[in-house]
Formats: sequence, C-alpha cells, structure tokens
Amino acid sequence: MPSAQSATRVLGLAVLTLLATAPRAAAAGGWSLAPTGGGRPSFYAEGAPGAVLQDTVSVTNRGGHPVTVRLSGTGVPVAFAEPSVRVPARTRADVPFTVTVPAGAAPGDRPGTLVAKDADGRTATVRVRLRVGGPTLRALTVEHVAVHGDRITYELVNRGTTVLVPKLAVHAEGVFGRDLLDRAPRTLPVRLAPGSRTELSEPWAGHPALDAVDVRLTATAAGGAHDTAGARARFVPWGTVAGTAGALAAGAAVTVVRLRRRRADRATAEPLSTETELTGAAR
Repeated sequence: MPSAQSATRVLGLAVLTLLATAPRAAAAGGWSLAPTGGGRPSFYAEGAPGAVLQDTVSVTNRGGHPVTVRLSGTGVPVAFAEPSVRVPARTRADVPFTVTVPAGAAPGDRPGTLVAKDADGRTATVRVRLRVGGPTLRALTVEHVAVHGDRITYELVNRGTTVLVPKLAVHAEGVFGRDLLDRAPRTLPVRLAPGSRTELSEPWAGHPALDAVDVRLTATAAGGAHDTAGARARFVPWGTVAGTAGALAAGAAVTVVRLRRRRADRATAEPLSTETELTGAAR
C-alpha cells in the first residue's frame, strides 16, 4: 500500500473496467469485493503514526443488471474516493481509498475490514491489516483471579502493542502442601488485540470438599510475555457443618432442660427437709 501525498483527501475516482480483466473473489449476490490487482486476499498497510496510506479496492459485478454498493471501513480509519458506487453489468469498478495511521498510535498490529453493502442488504468484506511502525512491546497480565465453586475465573489483559495468542497453566495447592490441580500450559482459543481485555474461566469439577487452597494461574505468549496471579479459597461442606451444628445445638438444649429440671426438683425438696427438722426440734 503506497503512501498518499495528501492526508485530507483521496486522489482519483472510481474507474470502470470490462469484466475480462476483473479479479476473482467470493461473490455476494452476483457481485464481489477484492483488492485490485495481484490476486491479494487482503490488504496490508504499514506506516508511522500520522501517515496516510493509499490503495484500491475493486467491486466486480458479474450479473446482468447494474448494482449500487456503499463502501465503509471498520477497525481502522478509511476514506474512499467514492463511498457509493454504481457498477454496470459485467463491469468492475476500481475505487481508491486511504488508511490513516492514527496520530499517537502505539506500535503494533491493528485489524480492520472494508465492507461493501448493496440495496438488498447483501454484504462483502475484505480484511485490512494495519501495522503501526515503532518498537514492538509484548506485555500480558493476569488479573481478578477468583474461585467460585467448580470454576476459576480470571481476566487476561494485553498491555503491549502486538496481538497475543496466550497459553495458560493452572496450579492449586492444599493446606498441607499437596498438589490438588496441575495443568500444563495450553493455548487458549483467544486472540488478544493490543489494549484488549477478556474474561475467561477454568472448570474445576474435582475440587476438594474441605481444604484451604492456593490457586495460581500463569499466562505466557510468544516474545516473552508472561504473568502470574493467584487467589486463596476455602472449601467447606456447609451442609455437613450445618447438620453437625444442629445436632450439637439440640444436644445442648436437652442438657439445659435436664439441668433446669434438676434445679427445680432440688428447690422443691430443700424447704420440705427444713420444715421437718424444725418440727422435730419443737417436740
């Protein structure tokens, strides 16, 4: 994607070409969207913050009727020479566009998409990969680790400037030092864009019924990115505890009743004994 001479406008207009020279691409209702020339499957752009990069996208109409499509971009700043293009039957329209690298953007990759949509709501897309120039930083953190019954929840944060595909290792140790959980590093089914955060969880169906546990999660990614974080959890069988507490409470209540009865009996017996002694002394 060559550099453009102007940061405020796109040079050139849509150019119509006979279908004989049109590139092939996935069709969407008889028309298709693809990078112009070279059979590229997607666009790649690279530049320093503030740079304006130029390329061309082709809308190919293989049908027998004209089609009008609107062009837009997502993920990266895109400006088209013609945001709405009418393409005659069996014709290709080549539309210049620019991608502007945001000023102050951190170095690294930014994914984007060019989107074309016709009047019937059918769409076609082409991926754009924008690489912001500068030193690459790979940084990954594990945050907010917590144990909720049979699940361990956590967050992964990409604090670097490049896309990360993280791996995760899980370890849990009981109060007596025995290993309760030891999972080797495995690749997670996520791709973390720079600055992004994702919430994940690990199942733990075989957690102990009664123990105090230290859980430790270690996340790694290519290029040396790594971090470790943990949490402490206590597993208590509350049903058993409640049953035991209830039995103890019931036993204590019975004991209190018995003691009260004994005291009442003694209180009744002691005045009679005194009266008998006094009567005997009077005689």
